[in-house]
Parts: sequence; structure tokens; C-alpha cells
Amino acid sequence: MADPSTYRPRPGEIPTEPGVYRFRDQHSRVIYVGKAISLRSRLSSYFQDISALHPRTRTMVQTGASVEWTVVRNEVEALQLEYAWIKEYDPRFNVKYRDDKSYPYLAVTMGEDFPRAQVMRGAKKPGTRYFGPYAHAWAIRETLDQLLRVFPVRTCSKGVFKRASQVGRPCLLGYIDKCSAPCVDRVSAQEHREIAEDFCDFMAGNTGRFVKDLEQRMRAASADLDFEAAARLRDDIVALQRALEKSAVVLPDATDADVFALADDELEVAFQVFHVRGGRVRGQRGWVSEKGAEEIADIVEHLLQQVYGGESPEAVPREVLVPVAPTGRGNLEEWLSELRGSRVQIRVPQRGDKKALLETVGRNAHQSLARHKVARSGDLTARSQALQELQEVLELDEAPLRVESFDISHVQGTDVVGSMVVFEDGLPRKSEYRRFIVREGTADDTAAMHEVLTRRFRHLLTAPHGAPEETTGGGDEASAGPTGQPVTPEGRPARFAYPPNLVVVDGGLPQVNAAAAALSEVGVNDVSVIGLAKRLEEIWVPGQDYPVILPRSSEGLYLLQRVRDEAHRFANTFHRQRRSKSMTVSRLDGIPGLGPARQKALLKAFGSVKRIEAASVEDLAGVSGIGPALAALVHERLTGEATTRAPSVNLATGEVLD
Repeated sequence: MADPSTYRPRPGEIPTEPGVYRFRDQHSRVIYVGKAISLRSRLSSYFQDISALHPRTRTMVQTGASVEWTVVRNEVEALQLEYAWIKEYDPRFNVKYRDDKSYPYLAVTMGEDFPRAQVMRGAKKPGTRYFGPYAHAWAIRETLDQLLRVFPVRTCSKGVFKRASQVGRPCLLGYIDKCSAPCVDRVSAQEHREIAEDFCDFMAGNTGRFVKDLEQRMRAASADLDFEAAARLRDDIVALQRALEKSAVVLPDATDADVFALADDELEVAFQVFHVRGGRVRGQRGWVSEKGAEEIADIVEHLLQQVYGGESPEAVPREVLVPVAPTGRGNLEEWLSELRGSRVQIRVPQRGDKKALLETVGRNAHQSLARHKVARSGDLTARSQALQELQEVLELDEAPLRVESFDISHVQGTDVVGSMVVFEDGLPRKSEYRRFIVREGTADDTAAMHEVLTRRFRHLLTAPHGAPEETTGGGDEASAGPTGQPVTPEGRPARFAYPPNLVVVDGGLPQVNAAAAALSEVGVNDVSVIGLAKRLEEIWVPGQDYPVILPRSSEGLYLLQRVRDEAHRFANTFHRQRRSKSMTVSRLDGIPGLGPARQKALLKAFGSVKRIEAASVEDLAGVSGIGPALAALVHERLTGEATTRAPSVNLATGEVLD
């Protein structure tokens, strides 16, 4: 642990204006982000008497190696910048108010030419309307199945849609009138978009007008003695009513609000939120997070900040109901109003239906915390025990808080790839995972492991430009930071900038020796290397003739197995992707001048290779990026028919030379 006095700024140089501050560790990694009305007052409180600080805050200050700050004009700007930095850096000591659970949403891809309704998880995409979240995916499918009768929006994948348009026949849903079949031009793109917009309006809570419209049309059809049409409309009304029955009415005044409640103890806090639209519960979610030294008002402020930051305007409701008024309530309302584009109120209900609903959400939060305590009561203890056990058995200077594991995957020397997975504090950190494409001609697993580790730790020491073969993207241009660690021009640590405490390779003594040799050649001498062999689960250490054997019930062995198996899974997944791609050969491959971009342009214009083959040279030349000479060459290669000699062309640019 560092002495905070070694990097404590002089009080006179800290401004008194509002701003946002960042603590960094010895590797220039941001470990905490905070905001303050007065930077001088807030930062001074971290260094006066650390023994009086909350244990979590004291550990953060002792882990830090430097502190920096940015002055802003007002508290709203500080709120926005704090959220942006927390999202960008994912600091270790900031309390996470979102867990890693992926809730399903009903999503409508309004950004596509033919919007599609489907179940979606994970990060939200621009141009897509989301409804939910739902507790179960089957609940979304049941709701969608009821509504497709009235709103026959497309639900098929791009592949199914494309095949249906090519053969001129819709899928089963098109035949049973649960899809308007825009793939075969039963409706135009504009008409299908209007259906999707009506579907979104219904899901957003504007339900009354649709039911009333169907009732009026049913009565009109009955008056005209068109009883078949009236019966179909009656069934449509029943379908809408069944869909509405699945969401209970909780607020009679058609309120749009998000209702938050929490339950906490000394260590953790559980949250629940009900998303109410049009007076009905349209979604529910909950999560449990660690609890720092914050008061409940501060927790509520940061909760709202992280829940709504980055959301689309329609995801922010008119009202936010909370159990305790958050710190900086006025600033939060102003910030949320900017996000929504209209007035947003944060209220603490005192009586009536909203107070009763808040109490219901609170009971859900208490039950969630109780279930979490029962299910994971031993998790933190087990992880701490595993790290301490590995430190003792492997004779490490400190507990291996960051473990990196590497594995190689291939089939008889083809499509050789490597993987790197990262565990921090005993938990996977998937944003730090990396994949490597090993160069062709590598003799065996040990040579491939040597190459992967050499490349990884060369990045650590020199931080060069990102290598193109790493499929996760190239690194940033970097230079040495104040602590000697590479940083980008914007001041962020470069890729691979954080050294591990322990490297785990999949294999026995040969793989371990190859890994140790790679680190030694690069000049890394302060990182421990071990190998975990699958057969007997023994641990191999470089330079030792006999392995370390841990009991099968050991928490340390269990952690190593998890790390090793995750690296194996990650490598195999990447290898299967590359092998599948290499086995997919198109007739367009190998035509000079026809690269992936131009192949994609041709397929988008014609729909299939068969249609490209049937097209004339003039039609091919009409595609953007395809010149006359290249069009003639494509036609000749696909049909085998020689065409009249076209003028010479530069295949890289499509420019006619003569």
C-alpha cells in the first residue's frame, strides 16, 4: 500500500470551483472518479486522517499514486462528466449500480428499412426502440404472439427475409396473417413502417386509441352485414385485451414513471425498479451492488446517474419516484430533462397509489437482498481464500489480484489462434479479453504460446501501434506516462498497459518453460508464471522438476481451473469462427480487383451470386465501385463467356486507363 502523503497535492493548488477528480494507481489506471461542489474541500478530506475514513475509501487512497482534477462551470456539467468518466474508465473503487445480468427487452429495429420486432439482450443499439426489461424471454414472446395478429410487423431474421424475397414466397407467419410480408411486396416499406410505429405506440402505453378504433370498425362491419370482417376485428380486440392483461394497472391516471426502491445492510444494497407506462407495469428489473461509505441520498443520486446515462430520450419517463430525495436533486432533474427533451420530476411520494406502489417495489427489493445473501453468502470469502491460498502456495509477494491465462487452439496446425483472459479479484473481466492470430508456419503449441506471450508483453513494455492481426482492434498510439506506463495522447492507459500478478498457461512443463522464456526475452522478470495440466490438475512452476499438488477441495485450485477453462473456451470459440470463415468459399473470391467491399456491393445490389451471374455487363457496371473493365471480368469469370475486350482499368480504383 502506498503512503497517501507521497502524492498529496498542496492545498493552495487545488481550486475551490466545482469539478470532477480522478485517482490513479501506480500503473496510471483510473481507480476512482468523483465530483465535488468544491474540489479543495473534497480532496483535502481524503488526506487529513485516513484512519477515520471508511475501509473501502481508505484502501482506495492507499492504492492510489496520483490525483488529478478538471474544473467545470456548474454542478450539472460535473454530473455529466462524472458519468462519462465512470463509463469510460470503469474504476475499480466506484460502486457499480448495474450488475452483469442481461435482461431481455422487446426491441423494434426502427433504424432498418423494414423494422423487425425481436427479443434482444445486451447493449442497446441506436435506432432501435426498446420495451421492458422483462423477467423472462418467454414473456416477451407470448406478448409478441398476441400482438402480431393486430400489428403484423416483421419478426424474421435477415437471412429468412432475404430468401423469401428471392423465391417470392413468404414464410409461415405471412401465410397465417401474423406478418404483413413486406418481403414479397404485400405492403410497401412505408406501410410496414407505419405498422411498426403503431406497434411501438401500443407498447409505449398509448393503448386506448387502438382498442377504440377496432371497436368502431367492428360495429361498422356488423352494420354493413360483413360479419366475417366483424368476427376478425372482434378476435383482434380480444388479442389486445389479453396482451394488456399481462401488465397490471398500478396507477389509474395513466402515469409514465419509473419507481425505484432499495434495501441495504452494512455491506450491500439491493435495488428494484418498476417501469410504469400508461399506468401499467411494462418492465421490472433488480440488482445487488456493493455498498461504500455513501449515504442513501448519494446512492440514489449515483443510481439515477448510471441508470439513465446513455439512454435514449424515450427511455426517460416524466416522473421518477424514489424512496429518498437524491443529493443534488435539482441538478439531476435538469440533467434528466435535457436527456428527455421535456420536464422530468424526481419525487418522493408521501401518500396515495404512488406511495403504495413504492412500498410494493420496496418489498421486492428486500426479498431480492435476502435471496442474494442466501445464494452468495460465501462467494466473497471463497474468492479471498483462493487468492490468499495461491499467494502462499506459489510463494508470491502479494495476492494475485490480476491473473491472465493463455491458451492455443488449432486443428493439425491450421488456423492457429491464441486467447488471453483476465480475472481481477477472482472474477472475469471480459472487457480485457484479447484474441491473437498466430502466424502461419508455427511448429507446435509451445512455439505458438511463445509468440502470443511475446506479443502481449511487448505491448506492456513498449505499447506500439496496435497490430492488425489482433481481432479486438489495434492499440492506441502511446507514449510513456508519468509513472513509466504507456498512455495514449488523451491520457488514457494504452491497451495491454496493466501487468498481471500471475500468468497461467494451459499445459505442463514444456508450455511453462516456453512462457517463462518468452517473458525473459522480452525483459519481464517480475511476473510469476505457472502451468495447469489437465490430466491430474497439477501446477507446474518454471525451473522445478516436480509439480505442486493442491487438494481437490482447494479454493485456489478451483480458481485456477476456472481461469484455465475460460481461456480454453475463448480460444476454441475464436478458432471455430476462423475455421468456419475459411471454409466458406464464394465464387466471387479470387477475381482480381474484387475485394470484400466490392463483393458486398454486388451482393447488396443483386441479392445472390446466381443473380450476379445472370446480370449483364452493363448492369454490373452500374453498381457503385464496379467499373466497365471489372464488370466484364466478373461476367467472364462467372459465366465462362468471353466478352468484347473492355478498356484497361486500374482494379484498385476502377479508373479506365485506355
